[in-house]
Amino acid sequence: MQVTHGTIQPGGGPVGLTIGNFDGVHRGHHAMLQRLVAKARARKLPSCVLTFEPHPREFFAPAAAPTRLTRLREKLELIAEAGIDRVHILRFDARLAALDAARFVEEVLLRGLGARWLLVGRDFRFGARRTGDFALLEAAAAGMGFELEAMPEVTNAGERVSSSGVRAALAAGDLGRAARLLGRAYMMSGRVAHGEQLGRRLGFATANIVLRRRPPLAGVFAVEAELEETHKVLRGAASVGRRPTVKVDAAPLLEVHLFDWTEDIYGRHLRVKFLAKLREEQKFDELGALRSAIKQDVAQAKDYFDRNRNG
Repeated sequence: MQVTHGTIQPGGGPVGLTIGNFDGVHRGHHAMLQRLVAKARARKLPSCVLTFEPHPREFFAPAAAPTRLTRLREKLELIAEAGIDRVHILRFDARLAALDAARFVEEVLLRGLGARWLLVGRDFRFGARRTGDFALLEAAAAGMGFELEAMPEVTNAGERVSSSGVRAALAAGDLGRAARLLGRAYMMSGRVAHGEQLGRRLGFATANIVLRRRPPLAGVFAVEAELEETHKVLRGAASVGRRPTVKVDAAPLLEVHLFDWTEDIYGRHLRVKFLAKLREEQKFDELGALRSAIKQDVAQAKDYFDRNRNG
């Protein structure tokens, strides 16, 4: 998959196109990507996804923006798995925010990306002050010679599939609901960084991944972790949070204690799959109590895997 970013240079098309943030790349997104691939191939066009960085809500109101379900790298990996030919990452800045809807269609979608077939939801809004809508796109399609299709809503067990629904499930610790909406277990990934060695001193060494943004879930979990380089899958227990026992106002951190692992793991890329929530994050009065809690967490995680050997 080709990934481009920055200013769109005219003449890159023609393409079959869809537009969105695609945070989480959930079942609804996956259905949209599958439809894009099929329709683009039928028209002998490359399939293209237009997405934004940062998320528009992060630009307008950073403090109130929703948590991200996926890092940019994770999002691109999941989009690539759907068979998309190209992704363009358009920087969402003051200039783009001020671009009116008609100019967005002409400059970005048509002259820039060369859209010949476009797929969006009927609730899609775009352009300065979100004045662009599906009706405006219908008029533009009729006048400018591109095809437009509306993506039907995707539901699962009667629930509309959405990124906000996934966030709500994760915040509530309902990993089963999150997995049903995503179509897979929720995952986080990153490169293992050096930490303060506290886990090792407590007898439970951890692989630490710094989370540069507020995570959508917190607590202690039974997890599976895959090493990117070898695809080896390891079981473990993981904590997501701010380590209130050892620091005040610490940055969020993903700490993974891998069972039966003694090799050096620093600098390696780890993909962590969350399978069951064991408890909420807690502040303990002293390190001895923290050590006892971690010991119990590890025992609970191992018991989970014993009970789900074929899972």
